Amino acid sequence: SPALLPVPQEVGPTIVGDEHSDPDLMTFLGATKRNMLGNNFCDYYVNDAPRVVLNKLESCGYRVVSMTGVGQTLVWCLHKE
Repeated sequence: SPALLPVPQEVGPTIVGDEHSDPDLMTFLGATKRNMLGNNFCDYYVNDAPRVVLNKLESCGYRVVSMTGVGQTLVWCLHKE
């Protein structure tokens, strides 16, 4: 049977929010707001790997509800208890 192996080279940047995200949470994560050329919206990103961001969010009450892949992008849905 196939084995599931973790990918050891998780790297950033990690997108952590959009222009409507909680500014206090974005500050806690150390996120920077940006507007990519050609987009009519802003997002927040950090240079941390996703696992670092998920650990920080867990420390303030968030839990992973679901996760999926879209192309080469991974998306996590979290809920605050």
